[in-house]
Amino acid sequence: MAPPHRYEAQDSDIRRPSRRTLLTGASALAAAGALGAAGCSRVDTGDLLERLKAQGVVRLGIAGEIPFGYIDKNGDLTGEAPELAKVVFKRLGIDRVQPVPTEFGSLIPGLNSQQFDVVSAGMYINAERCEQVLFADPDYQMLDAFIVRKGNPKGLHSYKDVVEKKAKFATGTGYAEIAYAVEAGYKESDILIVPDQVAGLNAVEAGRVDVFAGTALTTRSVVRKSAKAESTKPFAPLVKGKPHIDGGGFAFRLTETRLRDAFNAELAKMKKSGEVFRILKPFGFTQDEMTDMTAKELCRG
Repeated sequence: MAPPHRYEAQDSDIRRPSRRTLLTGASALAAAGALGAAGCSRVDTGDLLERLKAQGVVRLGIAGEIPFGYIDKNGDLTGEAPELAKVVFKRLGIDRVQPVPTEFGSLIPGLNSQQFDVVSAGMYINAERCEQVLFADPDYQMLDAFIVRKGNPKGLHSYKDVVEKKAKFATGTGYAEIAYAVEAGYKESDILIVPDQVAGLNAVEAGRVDVFAGTALTTRSVVRKSAKAESTKPFAPLVKGKPHIDGGGFAFRLTETRLRDAFNAELAKMKKSGEVFRILKPFGFTQDEMTDMTAKELCRG
């Protein structure tokens, strides 16, 4: 859910996978195929919606991250985006969804090279990505939060606090929080990059860093059973000096306006009825994370 920064984990003892790290086996082959065919973007596939109806199945690109889109311990596809997709596409006349796992960085190339039909991974919508894919309106909005030691001894509540108090700062591979910290004045080369929020919690608990930055949802979820760490109150990072709220949603190829518009129409009905919240709530989303923002707003940056 982040700008396309690419980093490697710097903590050699942390090896937990995340949506931005390479998967193994068949998933790795799928990712490689997506990257290798990235030059085949913007291929006009005709009326994809009608073709998907005839096939009865839509292929969803997922990145294997809880709670956004993943395969559970029983081998079933789940997560906020796939569960929402199952309902929306069924109402569009497409009965089945088929997961295509890949790494996060391969989602857009894989979509544009037709490895799958839709990105269903809770992807953040931003101006750079909007030049490459067509987004549906966001199905959720998200603030940032920190993982800190119990009691928040350094009083860290914003990226400005991290800079001013010279705190040791960590965030995840490819996370949007990298750019937010740098904008606040934190030196990029001083950021500890770890694979995901679990690794971030471990780093805070072990005292390797003072703070780990992530989404409000993932930070509050990961600290629930921690005796040493807690999550701060959610806050909006500053982008160009103004508070910024991220939003995540489904991505389609630039040629698939009809499919995106049909998806948006069903999504709007489900937002109005409260059905979107009912689907997302089991994955840790709260009413505060429901949104009426549009993709057009987020694409403007």
